[in-house]
Amino acid sequence: MAEINVTPFVDVMLVLLIVFMIAAPLLTVGVPIELPETQANPLQGDKEPLTITVDTQGRVFLQETEIEIDKIVPKLLAISENGYDQRIYVRGDRRVDYGTVMKVMGTISAAGFNRIGLVTDLENTE
Repeated sequence: MAEINVTPFVDVMLVLLIVFMIAAPLLTVGVPIELPETQANPLQGDKEPLTITVDTQGRVFLQETEIEIDKIVPKLLAISENGYDQRIYVRGDRRVDYGTVMKVMGTISAAGFNRIGLVTDLENTE
């Protein structure tokens, strides 16, 4: 018989495809972050993103309203237009404790939001 049986080859390729589809999201870095001052250009967006701010006293604000960390996720779900694909910017004062900002970001990320970014100022190059 001179023809090649491709059925086992197709079976192996489908199994590999499924394995890579499951493993690929697990290999990505949790949250891309930027330093407090960078030379990066600002991102262009068509809509105003949701902004969460942590001030020097560790208080958390959603847009301009103070909120407790435990109540961030239900509020975000209620006001986000794109569900879990809503872009969320986290702004932290440079003097605030790193752990506080990470706790806020961890809470948002654990809830399933995957478009989280840190806001920075442009670095002064003078």
